[in-house]
Amino acid sequence: MTDQMRVFDRRLVRAHRDRAAAHLGDHDFLFREVAERLADRLDDFNRGFPVALDLGCRGGALARALDGHGGIERLIRCDPSPAFSRRAGGLSLAAEEEALPFAEAVFDLVISDLSLHWVNDLPGALVQIRRSLKPDGLFLAAMFGGETLKELRQVLLEADLAEEGGASPRVSPFADVRDAGDLLQRAGFALPVVDLDTITVTYADAFALMRDLRGMGEANAVVERRGGFTRRTTMMAAARLYQEKFQDRQGRTPATFQILYLTAWAPHEAQQKPRKPGSARARLADALGTIEISAGDKAQPK
Repeated sequence: MTDQMRVFDRRLVRAHRDRAAAHLGDHDFLFREVAERLADRLDDFNRGFPVALDLGCRGGALARALDGHGGIERLIRCDPSPAFSRRAGGLSLAAEEEALPFAEAVFDLVISDLSLHWVNDLPGALVQIRRSLKPDGLFLAAMFGGETLKELRQVLLEADLAEEGGASPRVSPFADVRDAGDLLQRAGFALPVVDLDTITVTYADAFALMRDLRGMGEANAVVERRGGFTRRTTMMAAARLYQEKFQDRQGRTPATFQILYLTAWAPHEAQQKPRKPGSARARLADALGTIEISAGDKAQPK
């Protein structure tokens, strides 16, 4: 892996998850909520997925949500954290998303609940996921989008500049809708679709939010983060800025979590194919009741 691709310290990601495993149940509300939404989406497909992989299983919230959904007969749970994989129970193992230990074409479904945002080589991980799927197998995932924790990102940046004379990356970078769609296509998936949802959670203050992130195993693991402990004055300044800029009418501190939902299929010859350009039997201009102007002509001013 090149240095340019190494955005996250994966050993630190595992350490954060291992540390969070014992008390995850006090902080996993977001994972449980998104797991329920993934299970509901799976019900939209009128077919069964007998053999499935829960990629990034944490404490097993997704496995519990999937019970009775999607015709799943065997669910393999996988997480880079050994502590999380043990906690998940069932058929579970510890493995990296960037080095999946599975043969090709073994799963009918690969499903992931808010885990892929910590992957350095996301294009490579998606290729491995696609290869592990049987032809016409489904990939369904939720991952954090670019607007996630935008409030915290802003106040930490301002506090760093004011108190420490320079900025340090303190919140993980996240993908946007276009990035995710492009990555699915590059990985060789068919019929990719990406849509988004926003969940706003309110806290008593910024410190409660940061405690929750640590309890979720989502503390900062960016390679270029500043080493050592953050100054108390910096954190106090960030908390004050958060309250001044974002506190709601009830005196609560909101935190935005933008969720991207990725849906794509392993290619299969029976899948619907896009039509070739020029193969349409009716003109779009006729359907819309407008005048068509060719690419070589320019509309003339009246």
